[in-house]
Amino acid sequence: MSYAAYKMMHWPTGIQHCASGFITHAHAGSAQHIVPLTADDLDSDWTSAAAAPRGVGPVPNLVVGAANILEVLHGNIESMAALCIGGADGGRRRDSIILTFRDAKVSVLEFDDSIHGLRTSSMHCFEGPEWLHLKRGRESFARGPFVKVDPQGRCAGVLVYGLQMIILKAAEAGGLVGDDNAFTAGGAISARIESSYIIGLRDLEMKHVKDFIFIHGYIEPVMVILHEQELTWAGRVSWKHHTCMISALSVSTTLKQHPLIWSATNLPHDAYKLLAVPSPIGGVLVIGANTIHYHSQSASCVLALNSFAVSVDNRTDGFDFSQEMTRSSFSVELDAANATWLSDDVAMLSAKTGELLLLTLVFDGRVVQRLDLSKSKASVLTSGITSIGNSLFFLGSRLGDSLLVQFTCGVGAPMLPPGIKEEVGDIEGDAPSAKRLRRSPSDALQDIINGEELSLYGSGPNNAQSAQKTFSFAVRDSLINVGPLKDFSYGLRMNADPNATGIAKQSNYELVCCSGHGKNGALCVLQQSVRPEVITQEPIPGCKGLWTVYHKNSRSHGVDSSKMAADEDEYHAYLIISLETRTMVLQTVNNLEEVTENVDYYVQGSTIAAGNLFGRRRVIQVYARGARILDGAFMTQDLSFRAPTSEAGSGPESSTVSSVSIADPYVLLRMTDGSIQLLVGDLSTCTISTNIPAVFESSKKSIAACTLYHDKGPEPWLRKTSTDAWLSTGLGEAVEGADGTPHDQGDIYCVICYENGNLEIFDVPNFNCVFCVENFVSGKTYLGDTFIQEPSGDSQNFKNSDDVAAHGRKENSQNMKVVELAMQRWPGLHSRPFLFGILSDGTILCYHAYLFEGAENASKIEEASVPNSACLRNLSASRLKNLRFVRVPLDTYTREEMSSDTPFPRITMFKNVGGFPGFFLSGSRPAWFMIFRERLRIHPQLCDGPIVAFTVLHNMYCNHGLIYVTSQGALKICQLPSVLCYDNYWPVQKIPLKGTPHQVTYFAEKNLYPLIVSVPVLKPLNQVLSSLVDQEVGHQIEHDTSNVDGTYTVEEFEVRILEPEKSGGPWHTRGTIPMQSSENALTVRVVTLFVSFPFISGNYSLGLPAYLLVCGAAIVDMLHKTKPIFAICIYMYMLSQNTTTRENETLLAIGTAYLQGEDVAGRGRVLLFSVERNSDNSQILISEVYSKELKGAISALASLQGHLLISSGPKVILHKWTGSELNGVAFYDAPPLYVVSLNIVKNFILLGDIHKSIYFLSWKEQGAQLSLLAKDFGSLDCFATEFLIDGSTLSLIVSDDQKNVQIFYYAPKMSESWKGQKLLSRAEFHVGAHVTKFLRLQMLPTSVDRTSAAPASDKTNRFALLFGTLDGSLGCIAPLDELTFRRLQSLQKKLVDAVPHVAGLNPRSFRQFHSDGKAHRPGPDSIVDCELLSHYEMLPFEQQLEIANQIGTTRFQIVSNLNDLTLGTSFL
Repeated sequence: MSYAAYKMMHWPTGIQHCASGFITHAHAGSAQHIVPLTADDLDSDWTSAAAAPRGVGPVPNLVVGAANILEVLHGNIESMAALCIGGADGGRRRDSIILTFRDAKVSVLEFDDSIHGLRTSSMHCFEGPEWLHLKRGRESFARGPFVKVDPQGRCAGVLVYGLQMIILKAAEAGGLVGDDNAFTAGGAISARIESSYIIGLRDLEMKHVKDFIFIHGYIEPVMVILHEQELTWAGRVSWKHHTCMISALSVSTTLKQHPLIWSATNLPHDAYKLLAVPSPIGGVLVIGANTIHYHSQSASCVLALNSFAVSVDNRTDGFDFSQEMTRSSFSVELDAANATWLSDDVAMLSAKTGELLLLTLVFDGRVVQRLDLSKSKASVLTSGITSIGNSLFFLGSRLGDSLLVQFTCGVGAPMLPPGIKEEVGDIEGDAPSAKRLRRSPSDALQDIINGEELSLYGSGPNNAQSAQKTFSFAVRDSLINVGPLKDFSYGLRMNADPNATGIAKQSNYELVCCSGHGKNGALCVLQQSVRPEVITQEPIPGCKGLWTVYHKNSRSHGVDSSKMAADEDEYHAYLIISLETRTMVLQTVNNLEEVTENVDYYVQGSTIAAGNLFGRRRVIQVYARGARILDGAFMTQDLSFRAPTSEAGSGPESSTVSSVSIADPYVLLRMTDGSIQLLVGDLSTCTISTNIPAVFESSKKSIAACTLYHDKGPEPWLRKTSTDAWLSTGLGEAVEGADGTPHDQGDIYCVICYENGNLEIFDVPNFNCVFCVENFVSGKTYLGDTFIQEPSGDSQNFKNSDDVAAHGRKENSQNMKVVELAMQRWPGLHSRPFLFGILSDGTILCYHAYLFEGAENASKIEEASVPNSACLRNLSASRLKNLRFVRVPLDTYTREEMSSDTPFPRITMFKNVGGFPGFFLSGSRPAWFMIFRERLRIHPQLCDGPIVAFTVLHNMYCNHGLIYVTSQGALKICQLPSVLCYDNYWPVQKIPLKGTPHQVTYFAEKNLYPLIVSVPVLKPLNQVLSSLVDQEVGHQIEHDTSNVDGTYTVEEFEVRILEPEKSGGPWHTRGTIPMQSSENALTVRVVTLFVSFPFISGNYSLGLPAYLLVCGAAIVDMLHKTKPIFAICIYMYMLSQNTTTRENETLLAIGTAYLQGEDVAGRGRVLLFSVERNSDNSQILISEVYSKELKGAISALASLQGHLLISSGPKVILHKWTGSELNGVAFYDAPPLYVVSLNIVKNFILLGDIHKSIYFLSWKEQGAQLSLLAKDFGSLDCFATEFLIDGSTLSLIVSDDQKNVQIFYYAPKMSESWKGQKLLSRAEFHVGAHVTKFLRLQMLPTSVDRTSAAPASDKTNRFALLFGTLDGSLGCIAPLDELTFRRLQSLQKKLVDAVPHVAGLNPRSFRQFHSDGKAHRPGPDSIVDCELLSHYEMLPFEQQLEIANQIGTTRFQIVSNLNDLTLGTSFL
């Protein structure tokens, strides 16, 4: 492997940073209001503001950062804050987002209405030679820059390089000159940074800054800094424990002065966080592990949290600490806590155990008298917490699902709003709503707090009743998290298809991941592709299309809301199947029964489309030359289509129906000659009539694709984009529609794309053009009405196709045309329409509509209409002048070359399949597009190969299911698996463990998953202490530990044997192997050992073992055609005569370590277990066959050609299995400190050390020796290692603690390798996340492989590495051939400049190796970044051609390379 590609497949899901602010809308005039908690609302989703009896105030936006995902960033967010706007007009202005990145970069982002996205308003960088003095000689810093914001938005502070404080001064109300209203709507201006300067905290005699914050209630910004004057350590804590202090500086941003106005000393050494107390109380809370302190300029108080809290010895430097310390009524530790404010005097604290605590400041109107702490419910382990408005808070978590919680506050006795039921249990994602559970199943832990009231008391039990505050909670939503991925295993799904081949075989497998921590620990079962659960299947050869239709005899014109709800549960009446020469009709209410002979449907030929009209009272069936209207089984009208009269003479029979779009009561037909016809329904008579729109009768423009869009709802969305029309019509009609009048059905529009690539939207039935886009086919980033915009209105304009054609290139936009259009808005409170277009080269364009009320739009319309007549003025008034579209990126695996003949429609919309809205994309690469939170989730369906027809089915036996027909002619009736959560990058099933999972492996023979789990157990402290001493000297400290009170949490380990449930339900624990006291299980592996019987003599000639560690049988015969590129001899083991008396034995091997403190020598055990099923397969029998104690921890195990390789402390020992015991046959004893990973390929061993990088060993059986071939001489803290195989080339890959990946190779003939002792660097790359596991998988054949006639021996032996990270992301590193690499690398260099990057981050600098100040010689740049390359297909078509031309290739070649890479890595 000389070259590789890095590709992200599943983005991070762990939330590291969260903040709230008014980013997309201003505080004043905010239309978003939260519904108060009511009885029926606890079990439903959000309801609209119109249904709310009263609002609870405006709601700000929630901003979350998951690793490097806010948008896709080329950098890791170190901290995040929302810069708010204060002052008189603060209500009309918006907040901005401040992000910091290592080493000292600050970016300020604001929401731009014109692009409906974030734009960078300012960047501040304090790196490079001119700022080198800020580091004061240091290269490495414990943490990156972190930012805090003044509550009134006057400035922000960023602490960089430990002791340098950057002050960012906010701009005054006017903002930047001449840029106020350029991109915002209605005059709402976002907060901006005007200038910055630096305060050197070292000059203020501050040494070790721990935290800082801006506090409330001062005329100028006041910054309080928590710092440690003199460091202490664990051995000196009993003598030196109050080493911290806080200093309050008044920051004058105009004078750049910062005088000290007050300070407080003698704070405990474990104080680590500051929390600003809101007005009117003011001041600051100092949070430590054992105490909470309150300080202001005039008062202070302290609350002790446990018995470790120490008071100061009558030292009164500034404040009187001799006062008695108030103690909490219960014991708690608050290290690693997060906090936010629920009200002015009540703070919510989230402890490291996930417990939520309520801290009340008892305030008498003048000073804070004391602090009270009370327990609340338990929840997830948080990484961040923020309040959103005055009735919501968000719990962000890296270790579990993040939760959005609504709270209500009452005073006095526990008062809940009428009808509310108190939930018993913790705040977990498993809220009682079944509907919500289907959508986002969270960590369903259900830790019930017995007898504890859910309402929270903000003050102690001695207080007056009137002072008590009670809080009630309800989980509103959750964001699923699959991280941190500590380990994963690759196994068969329960519903795998043994006959599958090729890419469809990948849907047989799933990834079982260890994720979460503590009570949030879970097994995450990830599947990239969806495999529906088949109810039944039938052979239907030659199918061309499927449709299901409803039928009701009588239907009222006005449909109220209760009937609308009933519509969702109405069963389908008929299934219409279009074959090549005929049509089948089946009844669907109960079982499927063919009724073709008993109905008046057109069955003599194939059907083009079918659907419902007139409120489901009629069915329309359209075929090539006509249409029928049916009432159930009986025809009520028959229509035949003729070409327009102007073409009647030339051949009326030549034109037939090509495609159909139905929007009740209209049907749009596109004919094969490129013309369109509209069928208009009459609601009173339930009949239709043909109408050719006047605007198209004389038009010669050929139409490539068209669709109807029904803008439904009480307030149709597109009306808002028209010229002030929505102010008068939208809301008024919604009110009128409540009494059942028929005009509450929304508006209908016709979207048309011409052969020349232009797109127009017409209103129906008048067919006035209300929106037009030139060159829609080029895929511009933003679409606006060209009637309003100037010709050069698109900011992304580049050379047009004529300029490119001048180069004599074959590719131009004339070859491209739209073959299918669709527009849809799914139900939802803030939903907006999506526009989809499929191009002839298989590209799918996806656009999301948004509203932009630009001030210049109105003036342009006026200018356009001045010289013209009144009709043009009327026309311009009806245009959708405020409508814009922004392009949404889609994954490339949906790309499919379209056939030249008339294609069948690939997009099938659905409102409810398994409870989810979206659409299904049929074709050779079918996929599900599901809508969650106005976001598309794309899940491919590989299991059946190409799918030619799809429709939804809802009846008695198939509830909200689906029917599809494969290209092989199999009709399948299915349902979506209900246990999976689809609101994720990959569908996921979470199996709660109530413990921390550490390592998992797959036992392929028995289809079991052995898993290491640790569970926290409370033990008496004296028992824990006595176990940490050596038995010989234990009697010396017995008297010390006997009187120690309290408990201590200890992790107890066990190995669980889990089996997947066949129906897809919860997994079953088939057996448990407990560890001894103080024994930690470190590794579990399934190993295949050769049993050597004692009476057999002769050489040990070994066959190849069955590799069952995570890779299945992928590496059997892996190096069969290995070329001699190494200066070593690869031995081919020939089976000797006595091999027949040997046998394989597959065992479960466990390596452990005893943790008993630093006074006890380290030791561990190797355990071997046999796992058998009984005769009826119902029980698993686990029996220990061997146990041996060794010096040092057993940190890694692997089977090497029938032997067992064990890393024991600093040694690596190879053991032979006799059937009853392990005997050592070889060892390697060298500098490794602690082996973190072992990888085997044939007789080669890759060993990763925790600090000494990697070692490459070989095993020679003839001399029975393990010998070192080469090693990396640098120091590297390894996380994971693996072999990377590309044909006959073997490379070694390693990930480290600095989030890098390096690839090495062994080349003893090269002089740089020091005669073969040194591994040489082949590539290095910064991933930006800690990679914890590599999994080697064989790459899948691509289109190039299948069509090439050349022998593809190297291609078949090509493996990619799937990896998982602690952020919850998955990606892969795949080998590339040199020609493809050179092409993509040239493209990558172009895209660095051609693509605007979020927050101004440079992808080249981000992907460079990060050494954290250590000396490092840069390695080759041999890995391309597919995350940057994916931007290529999002560029306009003309710019794609231009860039391809500049690097000397074609767009087709680039897209083909990217597509092949995606296909080759379509795992799972």
